[in-house]
Parts: sequence; C-alpha cells; structure tokens
Amino acid sequence: MSFLPSKESTNNNEAPKVNRNKENASTDPTNPTTSKLSLALKEAGEELPDPHEHHFEHEEEILKEVTQKLTNLKDEDLTKANPQGTTTSVNEHVVEGENIKEPTSLKQLLQAQLGEDISNDSDTDSDVDPANEEDLEDYVPGGYHPAYLGETYKDGRYVLVRKLGWGHFSTVWLAKDIQENRHVAMKVVRSAKSYRETAIDEIKLLSKINHTDPQHPGHRHLIKLLDYFDHQGPNGTHICMVFEVLGENLLSLIRRYKHKGLPIKFVKQIAKQILLAADFLHRQCGIIHTDIKPENILLEIEDVEKLVKYLEDSQRERKLLRRVSSRLKESGGEGSSSSLDEDKRQIPFRKSRHSRRQTLVTGSQPLPSPLRSKSNSFFVSPLQSSISTFAGRTVGNIPIRSETSHQDLQFLLHKSFKESDPFSAEPPREDELEDDDLITVKIADLGNACWVHRHFTDDIQTRQYRAPEVILGANWGCSSDIWSVGCLLFELLTGDYLFDPTEGPTFSKNDDHLAQIIELVGPISRHVLEEGFNTKRYFHSDMKTLRQIKNLKPWPLESVLMEKYKLSETDSREISDFLGCMLITDPKFRMDAAGLSNHFWLNDCGSFGYIDREPGTRGEDVGAGWYREVRKHH
Repeated sequence: MSFLPSKESTNNNEAPKVNRNKENASTDPTNPTTSKLSLALKEAGEELPDPHEHHFEHEEEILKEVTQKLTNLKDEDLTKANPQGTTTSVNEHVVEGENIKEPTSLKQLLQAQLGEDISNDSDTDSDVDPANEEDLEDYVPGGYHPAYLGETYKDGRYVLVRKLGWGHFSTVWLAKDIQENRHVAMKVVRSAKSYRETAIDEIKLLSKINHTDPQHPGHRHLIKLLDYFDHQGPNGTHICMVFEVLGENLLSLIRRYKHKGLPIKFVKQIAKQILLAADFLHRQCGIIHTDIKPENILLEIEDVEKLVKYLEDSQRERKLLRRVSSRLKESGGEGSSSSLDEDKRQIPFRKSRHSRRQTLVTGSQPLPSPLRSKSNSFFVSPLQSSISTFAGRTVGNIPIRSETSHQDLQFLLHKSFKESDPFSAEPPREDELEDDDLITVKIADLGNACWVHRHFTDDIQTRQYRAPEVILGANWGCSSDIWSVGCLLFELLTGDYLFDPTEGPTFSKNDDHLAQIIELVGPISRHVLEEGFNTKRYFHSDMKTLRQIKNLKPWPLESVLMEKYKLSETDSREISDFLGCMLITDPKFRMDAAGLSNHFWLNDCGSFGYIDREPGTRGEDVGAGWYREVRKHH
C-alpha cells in the first residue's frame, strides 16, 4: 500500500493495460520494395508501417526482415513439411512414455501440460491448483494453443519440457533447443488476429533491440529475442517467440523481503542496470517501454543448464519423498509420523496465490533465480533439509538417493517454487552482504512498448507507476518511463507502493492519485495541466485545487523516508535527491536515464558500465520525443 494516508480503503487494483488502439499504417505504392512487400503482407493478412516514418538507422531493413520471415512461415508447403510441429492431425500425445488423449477438460489439459496427476480433491498431493491456471474456455479457435509436455516446434528444433506460466496474451514454456543444446523460454501466443498483430509489433521492437549497438552498457540488461516462427495448431496459427531463460521478477524479491524493502546495495545495483537499459531503449532504439514495474524486471540466471538439471533431479526427489510419506502412513510405524509431519512442514505444497496486484503472467511452475553470494542460507532450498533427513535410508523398500550436491543447492536462490511458498526463504540482510554480492536484472515484456515517433495508444502504464501527464491526458514520451522507474525504486527500498490510489464515495482513483502526487512532490506543472484534456475533470479553473479532494497534507519524500521508514538523515536526503530527479511533474524537464545513471547515489553500486553523460540532462538528444509523440509528415 502507499505510504500516504488513504482517502478510502479498497482492495480494487486496476490491471495492467494491455489493449492497443492500433492505427492503420500506410505504405508508399511508388516504392517498388515497399509495394512488393505490402502485397505479400496484404495476402498474408499483415501490415507493414510506412518505412519513411522510421528515422533510426537500419530500422527499415529490420522491419522487412521480421515481416517477411513471418510471411514466409505461413507458406503451406512449410507447414506440411513440419509434421512434428503440427498438432491438427494429432489425436494422442506421447509424454514421458504415456499416451495422453487430446484434453477434453481442464484436468486433462493440466496433466498434459504439467506432468501432474491433477485431482479435484483438496487433499491431493499435486502442486497445481487448477484455479490458478488459464480457463479451458479460452482453448478455442483464436485462443490458446493446447501445448503439452514433449510437443515439438519448428521441425523438431524445440521441445517443451516445463510450463512456466501463462497470461492473457500467451502461455509461456521452458523448452529445449535441440539445435543449440540449450534451454530457452518460449511464448506461444493466442491465435486471434488482435493478438497476432500485437505479437508482430513486439517482434519488431525486440528485433530493433537485437540489431542496435551491442556495445552500449544497457544492451545486456534487456531481454533477448532468440527466434520467432509460426506454429499451426487446432485453434489456428500461433506466433511463437523464443527468449533467453530468465528467473523470477522483482515482485517476487519484494515479497521475499516481506515488503520491508531490499538492502540498499541491491537497490543501487538494480537502479543502475534499469537506467542503463532505459537509456538504450530511449536514445539508441527510439523505444518507450510504457510499463516499467517490478513484474517486468527479471533476475538473470547465471547458469541456466545447471539450474534445469537441479530442478529435474529435485523433482524426482520430491516425488520419491511423497511415496515415502504414503508408505509410512500406510504402515503407521512408531516414530515415523512426527518426523514426517515435520518434513511436510518444511515442504508445504503450493497454494493459490493472492497477489497484491494483478499480473500479466501467472506462474504455473516458474523458475527460481540464483544470486551470487557466499554469506547466507538464503540460497539453500527448503527441500535440502528433508533430503538430508532421508539420505542413505531405505523406507518401504524405496531407496533414498543422496547424491544431490550441497554446493549446487547453495548455488541456487531457492527451489521452493514447486514444493513451498515461493517467498518463504530468508533473504540476506544488509549487514550480511559481502563486497562481491551481486544481483543482475533485465527489463522484459515489451508487449506494451511503442516507438518514440508512433504511439499505439494513450492508455499506458500500470496504475501505481503511471505518470501525471498520462493521468491528465497530456502529451507523453520517453520521460514517462523515468517516472515509473522512480516509483519502482521507492518500492524496492521500502516494500510499499509510492502511490496507491483508491476510490471513494465522492472521488475517483485518478482524483486520489493526483492528490497523492501533489502531497509528495508539490503542484503539477501548469503547462501539463493546460495540455491535459482531462484537467477540467479533476481541477478547478484555477488549475491549482482539486475538485473532489480538499485539505491536502504535504509530506515531502525526504521526510517520508526518515519518519515512516526510519532511514538515516543522510540516506533519506540522498535517496530523495535521486528519486526527485525522476518525479518531476513536467515530463519535459524530467531527467534522463543516462544522466541519472551517473548520479552520486550510485557511485558505489559496482561496475555495470558507464555512459559519458553528466547528471542533470533532460533528453536533449532525444528531442521532442522525450516528452511527446513526434510524427513524421510527408
């Protein structure tokens, strides 16, 4: 919740914005290349934006490459030549030696997807709660593809090995790339035209990132698109997007610290990396993310293959322990029950999640994320103690293996995503961190991103991270991302939202949101108020006082940090100075990511790269796109 006093209590949080009010892009019929491509795209049901609108180097070639690739993949001969990647004629699937019929119920679908014996019985040993999975009714033409463990894609190159999660847009899988002998994350997008168009937009944005200056220090802090292709299934043609495997998001980390804030050292490291990545997006790529928040910042996994091997081994251990539990219960042996009950408490089964917000992707079987540290049991799985208890023993003629490596367990953050509350592990405190403790993150999910020169919609940003210009319906640009970064960093430091507006009997969430902003950082810029087409709805004609909320109580950020969160005077002053540069209500004068990456508060955060830019710059070399959309006129 917000640190500010609520006007009215409510549990209503708005979901992130995912709709895109796309405009029809035009093509130039006088350009032979564009004309030929346009005809091909029109035949394939796709669109290509006017290449003259793209003023960044090589972007036209990137767009052509992306769209032509997707067009070619729709070729009927290619589909026929790819029987392993086609599911339309498959009535039975083979998963780990078992024949699984086409799912006719959510239970059967989950069994095919998760390799679990799903039961409606509340006492089941299954870790999967069907209530946490996507609706079966969305497995229809235009909807999700009925993917299953062991299914192959792209002529057998990719094999699904684990369901990581799902969202409104797609299901997300861990897959084995046979060609490169590595594991990847794969999004299988719903097949309806609107989802397909959004996926193509995202691919163009991600391709721009891939093709732009890899030497920039922010490049490595953005998720990488490795491949994309079409996959034909019973519900239509689905775009599949292949990414590097990343770990949990920052919301998971916030929760693991029990909403009491991360160590300042980690926050500084994360801030530096996010700012480098944002600068790369804004100045090098001409891209605005529009949805920066903890859910969209993912932790990097240093050794994916080591992690996957550990997960496979430990899953077998867990199933074995269940069998041991069952045998002991049946035998009713003395002395067994209490020790087993204790072990079961160490490995509680996964329950329904009650998130403090609605997320775009729900984790079915998400991966944990290792951090590099030598100092804390934070990196040891809750499963370790139970394995140690049974190691080397034989119970009911079932041998218990003991070769799980203690070192491997310590390498991992925790493995409790599967058998326990994923946020139960105790993270390291500030005074337990060592000099070489490091956290590495990447910005992910560009599904809502847009170009500096072409905004897809004005309905952007998740509520708690929404900039005042967006609330008011004024012009916005790259600098709106910077506002979101400021809100996110405050949340990492404190565990609380910076702004968490509520709706009351006489005022809306927007009224309360604007009131909270004014209480924290002062009056909203007059020129933003004059621009906003919603301003008259919330402000009196003097453009100073709110219509629905009176008697505001200013509480500056520095005071909040000292009085509510008990930070030292020095920390409060320095953090307030840093975040204050991002929380300027006039987007034109908000400081840019490159300059902020050199702010003095980040001097001791470690080496993540350097941009030669003085603190205090305000997007001058981005131009007007820093604070508004800049369209090209022809």
